[in-house]
Amino acid sequence: MSLDKMETERARPEPIKAVPVRHPGRWVAVVVIGVLTSMFVHLLVTNEAFQWSFMVDNMFRPPVIAGLRGTIALTVTSMLIGVVLGTMIAIMRMSENPILRGVAWVYTWFFRAVPRLVLALLFGNLGILWSRLEFGLPFDRQIGALFGVENFEARLFGFSAVDILSGFVAGMLALGLTEAAYMAEIVRAGVQSVDPGQTEAAEALGMSRSQILRRIVLPQAMRVIIPPTGNETIGMLKDTSLVAFVPVSTELLFQLKAVGTRTFQVFPMYVAACLWYLLLTSVLLVGQYYLERHFSRGYGRKEKARMRLRNIGAENTGRTTGAS
Repeated sequence: MSLDKMETERARPEPIKAVPVRHPGRWVAVVVIGVLTSMFVHLLVTNEAFQWSFMVDNMFRPPVIAGLRGTIALTVTSMLIGVVLGTMIAIMRMSENPILRGVAWVYTWFFRAVPRLVLALLFGNLGILWSRLEFGLPFDRQIGALFGVENFEARLFGFSAVDILSGFVAGMLALGLTEAAYMAEIVRAGVQSVDPGQTEAAEALGMSRSQILRRIVLPQAMRVIIPPTGNETIGMLKDTSLVAFVPVSTELLFQLKAVGTRTFQVFPMYVAACLWYLLLTSVLLVGQYYLERHFSRGYGRKEKARMRLRNIGAENTGRTTGAS
């Protein structure tokens, strides 16, 4: 054996003996979490204050189910108002017209500053300002007096303020108008996240501003808009409980609280409210997951890799077809 070969064998390092890193803190955290979970389950099972049989028997009563439908309807209508009006306000904020920008800024400033509960109470008492809400020529009596015509009225139709501004409508307006201010900022952030080159390219093709917004900008901005909108929807579902103070009788918390007050079992009904809101929120989370997955197609490493493989496959298929 040569001298160089012997030196090479001597210089060869020994195999590395890898020792896994120990994480004692993790096991301590697992033990603590296990103990706390056991204590919580023991509390649920052994504490008679929960009154589980009474809770289950009363949380599915027809008035409670009617309140559940009212909560869902209030959430859907308020979010529709918030999304549609918020999109319009976001477009106004990005407009080149300074008046439109100023009006949109004042709107978002006001409705983001005033709490929703205060607005719900305010809208519920708007009947103090007007006994009737009428539609027609503005300042009709003042115009008539200007031309010497007394009691001149140019009004087409009207409603009693007490009838039109009921508890449900007042709560819907308070929640929807407030939500529009938040949705305006979400939509504006989503639109501004799109590369300006997309808009410039669309303008070079001769597309109008509305076409660019509908066909180019908004479809790409939805990837950014959907996650916070899902959070706002869940927040709206929870904030519908505020209209119980307007009051709105066709609302989940109102009905559950009424059952608890009537039977002197308030705490079990509050727990029932938590269970109902947990169930509804879980359904919304599932819907949000699928919406995010739909609008996130083509983004991320996995999606880009899939698109690249799909393109390679299409190219290979085209070559094979052309060769044959």
